Amino acid sequence: MKKFILLVITITIVSCKNDPKKKSSNKEEVKDTKEVKKENFPKELGKVFQAHGGINAWRKAQVLSFNKGEEVHTTDLKSRKIVVNHPKYSLGFDGKVIWLSEDEKGVFKGNPEFYYNLYFYFYAMPFVLADDGIIYEKVNAISFEGTDFPGYKISYQANVGTSPDDNYIVYYNPKSYQMEWLAYTVTFNSKEPSENYNLIKYNKWENVNGLVLPKEITWYKKDDAGNPTEPARPATEFTLPLISQAKLADSFYEKPSE
Repeated sequence: MKKFILLVITITIVSCKNDPKKKSSNKEEVKDTKEVKKENFPKELGKVFQAHGGINAWRKAQVLSFNKGEEVHTTDLKSRKIVVNHPKYSLGFDGKVIWLSEDEKGVFKGNPEFYYNLYFYFYAMPFVLADDGIIYEKVNAISFEGTDFPGYKISYQANVGTSPDDNYIVYYNPKSYQMEWLAYTVTFNSKEPSENYNLIKYNKWENVNGLVLPKEITWYKKDDAGNPTEPARPATEFTLPLISQAKLADSFYEKPSE
């Protein structure tokens, strides 16, 4: 597909490199801390952002891209325009409408309105938890293999996004402040608040141009107390990550001509 070719060219030009050993300088850390205080994040959540590369670095990024299987997910981080490209279909959001294009009708299995940004949110954790219109609330920790993971619940003000009643809970390592778990509700179909949380373990992370982003996540089963017990399904892997400060043309996010 033309969009995929353009993205490959863009990746080649910006040549963002993964460097697991790269760390922020002390000056950058001080700057990020000031930014966190300015934006009034809870102190602990600000430390989580810092452990993943810092909110300043995230704010500077323009484009985020990653592969999930044969799908290439590309997002404009400022406008949240999105394209998901697959050899047999593509879907996305052009800033006004959500669209779907298929080689054959029925190839894409799912609801484009629900799916188009689903994995962007899972992949862009924890930084999407710094979006506008968020309400933060400290919650009880969950326990797994002898470690308690403190958490913050994230809810949204009315009329924010397509599912403002969705809630997230980020759980972090109490020593490193790296994100470890994500609990989330799904209200897309019901359009009503829910206390039925799904739970994801963030198994592996990688440094992508200075930001620590997920490499592998796994959905987990829970006990009656809400603590994780065992994997509910095989892990989902992300490959070919890209963070770029170079924008893509708006036309990249538009539906291909038939």
